[in-house]
Amino acid sequence: MTLHLLLKPLALFLLLLVLAPVSAEVSHEDRRAKWHATFKTAQPVGREIITIDPQSVLNEAGLQVGDVLLAVNDEVIRDGDQWWDIIYGLRADTETKLTYRRAQQVDSASVVFEPVPLEQYDNVRTEYGFITSDYNIRQRTIVTLPDSKTPLPAIFVVGGLSCSSIEYTPGRQSNFIRSLRYLVEHSDMMVMRVEKPGVGDSEGRCSQTDFLTELNGYEVALKTLLADPRVDREKVIVYGSSMGSALAPYLANKYQLNGVISDGTFYRSWFEHMLEIERRILTMKGDDQATVNDKINRAYIPLYYGMLIEKKSYQQVIAQSPLLAEYNYHSAAHMYGRPVSFYHQMQDFNFAGEWQKLTAAARIRWGTNDWIMSEYDIDMIATVLAEKGHEDYEILKVPGLDHWDTIHDSALNSFQGKPGQWSEALPQQLVDWAKSLQH
Repeated sequence: MTLHLLLKPLALFLLLLVLAPVSAEVSHEDRRAKWHATFKTAQPVGREIITIDPQSVLNEAGLQVGDVLLAVNDEVIRDGDQWWDIIYGLRADTETKLTYRRAQQVDSASVVFEPVPLEQYDNVRTEYGFITSDYNIRQRTIVTLPDSKTPLPAIFVVGGLSCSSIEYTPGRQSNFIRSLRYLVEHSDMMVMRVEKPGVGDSEGRCSQTDFLTELNGYEVALKTLLADPRVDREKVIVYGSSMGSALAPYLANKYQLNGVISDGTFYRSWFEHMLEIERRILTMKGDDQATVNDKINRAYIPLYYGMLIEKKSYQQVIAQSPLLAEYNYHSAAHMYGRPVSFYHQMQDFNFAGEWQKLTAAARIRWGTNDWIMSEYDIDMIATVLAEKGHEDYEILKVPGLDHWDTIHDSALNSFQGKPGQWSEALPQQLVDWAKSLQH
């Protein structure tokens, strides 16, 4: 046997060691923890404890229902965006200082949290790892795959806008997470997810992460997936939900992926999106169309023009036009938990141009009760793909489906947070599409 034939298996083995996340043990210092308690906002700062589960270390530390948690590791809890950063920043097997108020007495305690359990499946292997982005942020990756002696097709998952984890952990009930779990268990493919900076086990703070930093994390993770020798490079697709669905064409174009599944997507700029969603929200709140039109012209156009086009914070826009404060429900420097810099950069991102350039096969889904994204954007995507002579795309409009994998009787019921229905037919559609795109 020649030397180069002997070295080839060794090289492959070494590459596997470098690229494949380690599945056996996850360091507790890298693993997030959980309060096992519930809280509500306190004034002027902090979070009041509403419930404490029996297994919570808060019990051992002597904290009680009604205590107001003021600070974690001496960081004062000031607002909701920061609160989520603190929650995801909790680490297992690490001493954490809690400062709290009971009646008029301020005290402190030290606790050591248990790690959140890892994902586990009966017939699918789960591998936890990290990538380090070009911004020097370690971000958690979760790779699931069936046993296989041949290279596998792969799905790269890109989630939505919010600072919420894409990990399935005990107690999580969202229908989107249920759909992800179904995709993992039934696709027979390698599935890769990466947590945003400051989410899950990732370093950083989500409320301070801008659009370009987040996008870079996805790209570094995707390049790791594409270099994994266990992956069939010609059978890699991207599945994007919500915000991720609009990034999917960009990733497919840049990295020559085999297909795109885009779930609840958009086409136009964020400025156009926000004006349209405000019109829908005002209507669902009961305003007549004359009032809606007046509020759009008088308040929301100047508010979002200042923030998105002139690249200001809400605080700066309102300082210049104080009457707009009545209509702004975002915080001074954030929208939906993300910093305004995120949206400044996203406003300049050419989503429509990426759809226009798309050559990979595409499967696009939108629900008729999705009040977040517009049917018109879906139709615009269909039009541009047809005009460019795209040969392999499918658009499915699902009756009753809202933006969060839930079937509702009306968009208003979804908007009001009423319980809807979940159907396995929804993630099965994703599985069927993913398999069809591997050919």
